Amino acid sequence: MNKPTIPGPDPDTRTPKFKLPALACDAHTHIFGPGDKYPYAPGRPYTPPDAPLGDFQALHKKLGIGRAVIVNASVHGTDNRVALDAIAVSNGTFRAVANIDDTITERGLRELHEGGFRGCRFNFVRHLGGVPDMGAFHRIVAMVAPLNWHIDLHFDAIDLPEYAEMLAKLPVRYTIDHMGRVKAADGLDQLPFRTLIDLMKRDEKCWVKVCGCERVSSGGPPFHDAVPFARRIVETAPDRVIWGTDWPHPNVKVMPNDGDLVDLIPLFAPEPELQQKILVDNPARLFEF
Repeated sequence: MNKPTIPGPDPDTRTPKFKLPALACDAHTHIFGPGDKYPYAPGRPYTPPDAPLGDFQALHKKLGIGRAVIVNASVHGTDNRVALDAIAVSNGTFRAVANIDDTITERGLRELHEGGFRGCRFNFVRHLGGVPDMGAFHRIVAMVAPLNWHIDLHFDAIDLPEYAEMLAKLPVRYTIDHMGRVKAADGLDQLPFRTLIDLMKRDEKCWVKVCGCERVSSGGPPFHDAVPFARRIVETAPDRVIWGTDWPHPNVKVMPNDGDLVDLIPLFAPEPELQQKILVDNPARLFEF
């Protein structure tokens, strides 16, 4: 077995005080391995401890989550079987976001679509390999557009201003991971965050994931300094915001407890109608539940 190079999630999930609405969706989460059944990619940027389907299901049961979107992470490369197999046994409650490159065929895409995939992901983050080949990026976008897929984008905050115009011109909807990975210490008026809010205001294709409070926070647990950023995002375009745990939290500075992350939701979205949108209605629209 490959020796893990990052820690696993907190195994002692706290039961959240906040009761999630029925069919609440964890719209950004991962399944890792088990590595003997779903091998990790040779050129991966890190090796996680296994975080298999059984642990994933137990976590969601404890949190009260009814639906989930599995984002196939870079450790599995372009092998999407771990998510395909999970969707197949989920009774229609899972969807997924693929990792693909431009060697994928129309048939391969169709198989992923029929298997429950509704988007594909691109990493622009430096510690995960940096900017993708932009020629391949635009070829893949053109391939997935007829399926009505969205693209999921993972940026370092500092790079958002540089890509804003390119994003606004995309022919498909796109989601921006982890609130753009802005740093809470830099304040609500920092250029990357202003760029994100401006994109949300002017581009109907722009969706944002209010997850990764532990990545945005500069103060550490309970990550309350990330709440004003999440609140601003929710207020800006309440119909284009989704939420996720990011379990099992690869490459975080401080490992969060998933129960605590659920309890941040009523802090940035105290209104029941906004909770219903972010947790149920919006992900149902984007992922075609």
